[in-house]
Amino acid sequence: MRIVIALAAAVLTAGPLSAAPEATGTSPAATVALKRGATLRDAKSIRLGTIDRVNADGSVQIIFDSKFVTIPADKIVTSQDGASTSLTKAEVSKLH
Repeated sequence: MRIVIALAAAVLTAGPLSAAPEATGTSPAATVALKRGATLRDAKSIRLGTIDRVNADGSVQIIFDSKFVTIPADKIVTSQDGASTSLTKAEVSKLH
């Protein structure tokens, strides 16, 4: 009986998660995963720096002007071209 309940719970929780890529309109192949060593660009495609760390909340840490700067997850966009932020270089300089 416990196995049936556990299996039913797994099926119920897996249903919405498998539909998430279709709901957003992007396929996993269309975006690049954030990873250490990738280049982060600003809103004008100017190179900000290399991603040093990807945090559990989705934010990334880069070295900018010789200091560590954390870019919030809600300001990061990934595409086939790589990772970028909606922030400008001037806005990133104010984060540190």
